[in-house]
Amino acid sequence: MSFTVAIVGRPNVGKSTLFNRLVGKKLALVDDTPGVTRDRRPGDAKLVDLRFTIIDTAGLEETGPDTLEGRMRAQTEAAIDEADLTLFVVDAKSGLTPLDKTFGELLRRSGKPVVLVANKSEARGSDGGFYDAFTLGLGEPVPISAEHGQGMIDLRDAIVAAIGEERAFPEPEDEAETDVAIPRTGEGEGEDEEEPDYDETKPLRVAIVGRPNAGKSTLINRFLGEDRLLTGPEAGITRDSISVEWDWRGRTIKMFDTAGMRRKAKVQEKLEKLSVADALRAIRFAETVVIVFDATIPFEKQDLQIADLVLREGRAAVLAFNKWDLVEDPQAVLADLREKTERLLPQARGIRAVPISGQTGYGLDKLMQNIIDTDRVWNRRISTAKLNRWLEHQQIQHPPPAVSGRRIKLKYMTQVKARPPAFMISCTRADALPESYVRYLTNGLRNDFQLPGVPIRIHFKASDNPFENRKKKR
Repeated sequence: MSFTVAIVGRPNVGKSTLFNRLVGKKLALVDDTPGVTRDRRPGDAKLVDLRFTIIDTAGLEETGPDTLEGRMRAQTEAAIDEADLTLFVVDAKSGLTPLDKTFGELLRRSGKPVVLVANKSEARGSDGGFYDAFTLGLGEPVPISAEHGQGMIDLRDAIVAAIGEERAFPEPEDEAETDVAIPRTGEGEGEDEEEPDYDETKPLRVAIVGRPNAGKSTLINRFLGEDRLLTGPEAGITRDSISVEWDWRGRTIKMFDTAGMRRKAKVQEKLEKLSVADALRAIRFAETVVIVFDATIPFEKQDLQIADLVLREGRAAVLAFNKWDLVEDPQAVLADLREKTERLLPQARGIRAVPISGQTGYGLDKLMQNIIDTDRVWNRRISTAKLNRWLEHQQIQHPPPAVSGRRIKLKYMTQVKARPPAFMISCTRADALPESYVRYLTNGLRNDFQLPGVPIRIHFKASDNPFENRKKKR
């Protein structure tokens, strides 16, 4: 992207609505409640012919630095420092407030180019607020409606005038070296049954989930080495699912911080429901999910429900027992946690669990290595020949049961997909196969082909009967 733009303003003036309008997606949570946005969220914006990076920020408030609002303001000020241009959004419908004038002065002192945006200008009676905006001394305001998309051409022209045409429209890079025909995925494949080796350089998407106040944002900040995400002793600080990128041993990691998920019965407010829905989308988008447990109170009922949800979605999961620095007897607690993990999560036998401390950085390298190892297992492919030899051996060792005097026959097996590993078995009377035998096959696959800790799907397909529709001859 050619330049970076930060959207700032007091709470509830429509910053997140404008952010969603510019990125073309509903990425940021939007609600009538003031102060919905807390962390700064970047996105790729498109405005007519402009392409730039946009940063959504929390509402500016005058308060002490030790309060939650003060920490939110520090995040906004960091976004202003990072940006090349600031969009200062005011509410033309309700008019200026003393807070607008205070932060208008702050932006003027920053020395960065500022575009004054008068949002909600489509409302009746907004003319007074629009003309009041001239008193801020930041130039002519741009009247827009972020919700309805009005005034976007004028906003584009104001951004170009503020940033300069050379910066707004950089010269395209020389693409002569990259002008090489690259075959599409799938071309030239299919001759070999084995899939290519695991790609260690491919970017990896990781979601961090858990109960409120388990230390998810603190963990990500420790990975990044900076206070990128808002943290504090208050539970439920994170609302949006924020993505951050960083490199670990040369590999790009895209990590998603999510809102803490409480029991469904306790989630009553609309805003919390939106936050949880955003967290669920992050789980579906991710490849590996780190489930953060509080090591001082592990394996609460909600912890197990979150783990079950992640596994039912088919994601690769790793357990992280956070706040390990607060544990008094680490060896005894670790042995107890391992026993509980095997007993309470039988659907993911062998799942990797790592004691960590987001506060001190203990165990973070080991956690990342376990994330990579789990993703490698999640992507594993097994040849059809090996699977059929294995299936024959399993039936010899433990034949399928006989139902109503007729034994079920398992004829053929193949892997239909990876991510997670899924298999199809052709058999007779698929609907009569008991669940106990399915578990026997699942555990056998997990043990014999080294598939620990990932969901395994087995689908059974009944063979077609060529005489099924033929009438009986007299």
